[in-house]
Amino acid sequence: MEIINKFIISVSLSLVLILRATESFDYHEKELESEEGLKGMYDRWRAHHNMAEVSHEEKAQRFNVFKANVQHVHKSNKMNKAYTLKLNKFAAMTNHEFRNSYAGSKISHYRALQGPRKVNSTFMYQDAANLPPSVDWRTQNAVTPAKNQGKCGSCWAFSTVVAVEGINAIRTGELVSLSEQHLIDCNRLSNNGCDGGLMEPAFLFIKNHGGLATELNYPYTCKKGICDQAKIGNQVVTVDGFEDVPQGDEDALLKAVAHQPVSIAMDANGHDVQFYSQGVFTGRCTTDVNHGVAIVGYGETPEGMKYWIVKNSWGPEWGEDGFIRIQRGVLDKAGLCGVAIEPSYPLKNSNLSIRTEL
Repeated sequence: MEIINKFIISVSLSLVLILRATESFDYHEKELESEEGLKGMYDRWRAHHNMAEVSHEEKAQRFNVFKANVQHVHKSNKMNKAYTLKLNKFAAMTNHEFRNSYAGSKISHYRALQGPRKVNSTFMYQDAANLPPSVDWRTQNAVTPAKNQGKCGSCWAFSTVVAVEGINAIRTGELVSLSEQHLIDCNRLSNNGCDGGLMEPAFLFIKNHGGLATELNYPYTCKKGICDQAKIGNQVVTVDGFEDVPQGDEDALLKAVAHQPVSIAMDANGHDVQFYSQGVFTGRCTTDVNHGVAIVGYGETPEGMKYWIVKNSWGPEWGEDGFIRIQRGVLDKAGLCGVAIEPSYPLKNSNLSIRTEL
């Protein structure tokens, strides 16, 4: 009970931080009309996001980047798209810098190293029927608040953890925040910490190594460290393996998500993804997947646009409290931004939430 009580306190604090973090940075169109107005906007943006002091030369360079990003956000928001952009914490980063720091986790690279996905002999949700028109696992107490990977290519670990937290909560009725750092430090043979990895071998690692530690016991450090058995402790959440969702099949993906959160990969390189604020994302992206995330639901807007609810790992100040809605049911079988290329989910038969090893 002590673990659960501490977790509830942690979630409550996280919600307070989310409310503070998502106070959006607004600007007036008049500020765009002069260099002086833009400089004032830049200074306000730096204060809003508590940016560290930098040299005069670097500040001038970052101001140039900021100006270009302001114009992109402003122009995009004038185009009556299904989504809007905002000047978030990435507004002084070039898209190249952003990709390298936050969307360069080499999912495609690790898939190439491990070979093609094996064709499933079974897909447990193949015959699922009468699916609900919408599902949001956040409202079912199966999704923790958005976390932040920082400048560490550990998205594969965050994606894995979302799916494991989800199926554990569904099976046991208890939502427990689990440790990405445990995977980053200890899952070394098949994945590579802050230099990227895949979700499937992470599921197998959890199965084959006795379970996954709680976040409380093994907190995130934003860097690859030495595997610390003492931090793992004797309280872990276990899984019984994983299954892949048939590739390039959004209908099959829908069946899986109707039953549990699903780990996926997507192309997150785009300028619009960098500054996504709210709405259903319909923007430009490729199917060259480079970033691990997780689908935690699906739905449809009043206008009839279908979407996936995707949990990201760039903190709660990005997007819709750390989530993005991505258009569902597009013509490309890979799904928009490649969401149907790498879907997989963990299996869990036990209804025990935290197993204590003696």
